[in-house]
Amino acid sequence: MLHRTIHLFRKELRLHDNPVLLAALESSEALYPVYILDRAFLTSSMHIGALRWNFLLQSLEDLHKNLGQLGSCLLVIQGEYEIVLRDHIQKWNITQVTLDAEMEPFYKEMEANIQRLGAELGFEVLSLVSHSLYNTQRILDLNGGSPPLTYKRFLHILSLLGDPELPVRNLTAEDFQQSDGKTHAKHHSLPPVSLQGQLLWREFFYTVASATPNFTQMAGNPICLQISWYKDAERLHKWKMVFEELLLDADYSINAGNWMWLSASAFFHQYTRIFCPVRFGKRTDPEGNYIRKYLPILKNFPSKYIYEPWIASEEEQKLAGCIIGQDYPFPMVNHKEASDHNLQLMKQVREEQRRTVQLTRDDADDPMEIKVKRDHSEENISKGKVARTTE
Repeated sequence: MLHRTIHLFRKELRLHDNPVLLAALESSEALYPVYILDRAFLTSSMHIGALRWNFLLQSLEDLHKNLGQLGSCLLVIQGEYEIVLRDHIQKWNITQVTLDAEMEPFYKEMEANIQRLGAELGFEVLSLVSHSLYNTQRILDLNGGSPPLTYKRFLHILSLLGDPELPVRNLTAEDFQQSDGKTHAKHHSLPPVSLQGQLLWREFFYTVASATPNFTQMAGNPICLQISWYKDAERLHKWKMVFEELLLDADYSINAGNWMWLSASAFFHQYTRIFCPVRFGKRTDPEGNYIRKYLPILKNFPSKYIYEPWIASEEEQKLAGCIIGQDYPFPMVNHKEASDHNLQLMKQVREEQRRTVQLTRDDADDPMEIKVKRDHSEENISKGKVARTTE
């Protein structure tokens, strides 16, 4: 029996490589592509600034346009998702709801509520993994029911699983008119090593987040060091303005995982290696092209000042059309003083919480450590060549 289906878009606002949408089309005589704009749900699960709302609306417009090219459309319905589903399941005589399987706790809870609603109203629920390369539950199962907490262990589990599934075929207008019940996988070449590595770190954070309580917080997070960060309401407000209000698509797992890594609260343990925003910028982008593009207020500064415009003279600031403290803020802290102070505190915290440190520690798979060792080795080889040449 063919279904009358609501396909519920959540995070997967795309048509390409969308296995659950394809499965919905192949099993349905009628399909309603729906996005429920549940403001209460969205804002309770994540912080959404004006830019992120705009990004979401642009993504929905793009999805609607792409569906239109295939003879369909996106139905955006505003309201509480359970009420919306209950009303439209009865209105459209729905027998199936399909949705992408997600690992965030709030999306898991949503799916459980939809399953419960299905049991009550008599419709089937189909969810498939499409946001990650691997099914995180299979990784957890192979690791004895808990997440692998080091990247090395994670890669070992992936070696047992084998390669991820190939992308499903692209959808066509015919799929929305009459499904033929056939799925054709395309062969895709492997991504470059650097991209592949980034994708695997993405998978790693998804896997750990899927089974770690309070992953996006410090308090109650069993793998995160408990650090008594100093409290400064004014500085915290400035930080939130950038890292909450201005983020476009911050991901629950990746954002938290990267913050723990960068702060050496988990995953990364070379805590004495502190990034200097000035030296790092000068080394990786000496002309400051990135800064000039995304902070155009600084674009007229000479390259030697682009990463620290506050050291430019008043005359040079006027020539650049940017007065520090007026058009652009002074630094919030003295970087050297703050880093020296935090370094001593981190050393103390790590000694006191050694057991937590060891949960995610594996220096052998630390990408920073590997790079340092490689650079050091290459430097020694180069010195050896120079010495032999001199001889």
